Amino acid sequence: MPESSKLLAFALVALGLVLTPGPNMVYLISRSINQGRAAGLISLGGVALAFVLYLLCAALGITALLLTVPLAYDALRLAGALYLLYLAWQALRPGGRSPFQVRRLERDRPRKLFAMGFLTNLLNPKAAVLYLSLLPQFITPGRGNVLQQSLVLGATQMTISLSVNALIVLMAGTIAGFLAGRPLWLAAQRWLMGTVLAGLAAHMAVQSRR
Repeated sequence: MPESSKLLAFALVALGLVLTPGPNMVYLISRSINQGRAAGLISLGGVALAFVLYLLCAALGITALLLTVPLAYDALRLAGALYLLYLAWQALRPGGRSPFQVRRLERDRPRKLFAMGFLTNLLNPKAAVLYLSLLPQFITPGRGNVLQQSLVLGATQMTISLSVNALIVLMAGTIAGFLAGRPLWLAAQRWLMGTVLAGLAAHMAVQSRR
């Protein structure tokens, strides 16, 4: 088992990441608003499967391989920071949109909803950074089986992420309706989101290997 302090710290990191907008949040919100809560929850199932795949890859050694190659680790870290800066710019730039602004989308069948949720998360740099660069920093080899620690940390992250995203799916329509008639609130939400993303990007860019 991971140390209690490290498990708590990792849980807080996972919570912070799931609360910062990214491809998963944007896709789940758009589907929930346009096609209903059931569509959002089906899409969330695909997101969950991608998390399981990432966890298995990390636990089976891809993480160890990346961390033994400094250039690969740094490239992944900087790519993650640049991606977060891109998301921040999308929120803060003139004419930027909030993920809660309603968009017109075609209705998809359950199979496609699940597949798109899976692909959205599989290609999500936030998920890659979380499992391939952050998770290994919370594992203590001297505390016992590394695979077991990886699985416990991964299960913690998935529980937090899926719970928060399920809540977002259920409340997306209500939040969108509230913000639609309040342009100042919508602008404030965009600026808060952009500022948080920029701060995370800066922190990720300057952090060193531990």
